[in-house]
Amino acid sequence: MSENELGTFLRRMRESVTPAEVGLPAGPRRRTPGLRRAELATLAGVSVEYLTRLEQGRDRNPSVQVLGALADALGLSLRERMMLRRLTKEADGGDPLLCAAAPARGSGVRPTVRAVLDRMEPAPAVVLDWVGDVLAHTGGYARLTGPIGLLDGERPNLLRYLFTDARARVAYPDWDRVADDLVAQLRQEAPLRDPYVNDLADELTLTAGAAFTDRFSDLGAAARRVGTQLMEHPEAGPLRLLHETLTVPEEGQRIVVHLPADDATAAALDRLNGRRPGALRAVRRAV
Repeated sequence: MSENELGTFLRRMRESVTPAEVGLPAGPRRRTPGLRRAELATLAGVSVEYLTRLEQGRDRNPSVQVLGALADALGLSLRERMMLRRLTKEADGGDPLLCAAAPARGSGVRPTVRAVLDRMEPAPAVVLDWVGDVLAHTGGYARLTGPIGLLDGERPNLLRYLFTDARARVAYPDWDRVADDLVAQLRQEAPLRDPYVNDLADELTLTAGAAFTDRFSDLGAAARRVGTQLMEHPEAGPLRLLHETLTVPEEGQRIVVHLPADDATAAALDRLNGRRPGALRAVRRAV
């Protein structure tokens, strides 16, 4: 991992904001993407020299007031502000915000969480830890993902499957979007200095190359908590699935539930599960 995560994040956020978005003229011969340092410094009320030190990693302990001013000037979302504060804590050697000492991996799934999964049948639902290991799942999830190879191996992992198994690019027509979401979720929700995250990142850097590393280095990317996912299933055919994520923060886990986004997908999942038509109903996204 980079030793200057905070500076990299600030620079990328600055470069993603156009002058027009903050009411500034673009001007001639503009070579810098987004805002210049001087422009952001003026908007935030800090000196160019200080902003330069922050971006270069020579100052890693900005005040809350400075962080707020920079966040306001950049128009950061709540999630991006949390990421900014978290990176500041990391740079200063403290614990990242909302990420206390991570639970021990392999601690399993609580009986109550398993009971929730049981009640979700026949919907495809899975419990994942913060690095994407599959800890538990419904039978519906096994019937959905088993045929595409996702559950192969002793401890399946979504990221490892997505980036290293050729079947993933066939199964997910919108592979790039799925990859963007999974890596952004890893970057934003897992402890940044966690050894398991580092081990997985090192592994995928070697096995997947730029397809992984380019996404992993993008600190500004945000994962979708809700969205539509396309799948080409070898038995059920084309599927349109909505996913909803529920967190189990005490355990460092999350439950991801997949639901049919249209009637054709609902019927296909019923056939896949050996259920009568109508066991699963399509969920319409609010407009």
